[in-house]
Amino acid sequence: MNYSSETFTIGKLAKAAGVNVETIRFYQRRGLLPEPDRIHGNIRKYSAADFARLRFIKSAQYLGFSLDEVAALLRLEDGTHCDEARALAEEKLAGVRAKLVDLHKIEAVLSRLVTDCCTAQATITCPLIAALQRA
Repeated sequence: MNYSSETFTIGKLAKAAGVNVETIRFYQRRGLLPEPDRIHGNIRKYSAADFARLRFIKSAQYLGFSLDEVAALLRLEDGTHCDEARALAEEKLAGVRAKLVDLHKIEAVLSRLVTDCCTAQATITCPLIAALQRA
């Protein structure tokens, strides 16, 4: 759907972005999303730029960036700070790769423990529970 010229109430913005209204308010309190002025009585109207910024935040979070890191990326959003943005992404990538190494180790240990459980049917003590108690 094309939202380039649409304005949104907070409810419509939340629905369009696939988030909760409280998420938008939380991002506003954190300074990630501006709070628009009240017009037409007490109603705030959000712009297509607010929608794009909200999608940026959610996309960055999906890639594992914390809200503090998202804030840093948003400060670079004019597109002229590619080296700084790349450095943040490289740091995030290194963290993801380190987690993958840890996850592969965890997978190997769990796989071995599950196999031990399947082959130790005549024992009194569960090999998985015994291994966790030893650790």
